[in-house]
Amino acid sequence: DVQLQASGGGSVQAGGSLRLSCAASGFSFDDHVITWFRQAPGKEREGVSCISGEDGTTYYTDSVKGRFTISSDSAKNTVYLQMNSLKPEDTAVYYCAATPGVIGGTFPVNYENWGQGTQVTVSS
Repeated sequence: DVQLQASGGGSVQAGGSLRLSCAASGFSFDDHVITWFRQAPGKEREGVSCISGEDGTTYYTDSVKGRFTISSDSAKNTVYLQMNSLKPEDTAVYYCAATPGVIGGTFPVNYENWGQGTQVTVSS
């Protein structure tokens, strides 16, 4: 079975850090793009960052550039999202998702597999 397991959420104060993990099983990360999404209450889901398993290409939404870093460990089939300098507006449920292919300059549109969400709460 294909599974994505997101973890690492929690509650921090503004300026703090968290590291999210997305553990993938049942498929090869090497030919997929893994994307972190987030959804805040009353808002649409938005792409945060993605990474290509094939070539390591990364992409970030503007609001997290310079603060968040996405990385991967192919041996563990795990993608990480290091979140620094967190702001209250980063509060959301964070999800990871996977789709075959590579990054074409922006977030891929369609995803085959989704993990469950992990809550990130940043207090001011």
